[in-house]
Amino acid sequence: MEFTYLQAIITGLIQGITELFPVSSLGHAVLTPAWIGGSWAKFTTDPHSPYLAVTIALHAASALALFLVFRKRWIGLLTGGFNSLRGKKDDRSHVFWRIVLATIPVAALGFVFEKKLRELFSKPTYAATFLLINGIILIVAERLSRKRVAPSSDAGSNAEIVAELSYPAAITVGLGQSLALFAGISRFGISMSAGLVKKLSHSTASDFAFLLALPVIAGAAVYKLPDLLASEYQSIRGAIIVGSIVSFVATYASVTFLVKWFKTRTLYPFAIYCLVFGLTSLIKFA
Repeated sequence: MEFTYLQAIITGLIQGITELFPVSSLGHAVLTPAWIGGSWAKFTTDPHSPYLAVTIALHAASALALFLVFRKRWIGLLTGGFNSLRGKKDDRSHVFWRIVLATIPVAALGFVFEKKLRELFSKPTYAATFLLINGIILIVAERLSRKRVAPSSDAGSNAEIVAELSYPAAITVGLGQSLALFAGISRFGISMSAGLVKKLSHSTASDFAFLLALPVIAGAAVYKLPDLLASEYQSIRGAIIVGSIVSFVATYASVTFLVKWFKTRTLYPFAIYCLVFGLTSLIKFA
């Protein structure tokens, strides 16, 4: 089983950047090895490849970075959720339970179909096709929201999420997030797009999408992290650790950047990237 430190650094960097950018980390996890070729090309085709185990560790690192960026917010949400069980409800508890409801669809569908979907759509042509679709979704969501009234100065706060996003709408956003099980569809991008379609402001839609991303990323990582304890991964654990550190730093930086970006800007640049990279990849691998 081979996985070099250089491969770990490159993979960690790509994972960290694309996990929260609306361009699909899973799609890039499929397309990047295919584009590089050589020993990389076997990452998604060889049943003995360490690639899946590596991505588990990288996702865990991304989840940790995402939590640290929003640590004060999450401590408040968890406190609010706990207090609501004792009958003390506030905006924090309402947001917490919206996140729980929105997480249920993707958690259930992922648990049942994740393995079949990973095997079915691990080919570059499928990932490229869904990356194209992802770009179209981002554009449609922006077009539907372009005439919306500018958000208030409180946009993105717990109060704003409660005011703009009902419980049924939160479930709809969660169902939209389930599309990210297809390699090429961005979890963050589809969640934010669903929020825009449900008439959230850009700031509030991105804020809820950031919060919604953590339970799924962390849950999937924790569920599969014990696999890394298997003896066959002993020889590459050093590379996995290095890749995880790179993924953590890249995720932290990308999330910090995106939080500021979506206060005033749109999904269009990411949509164009998905269309160009998706179409180019489809032409190459078709």
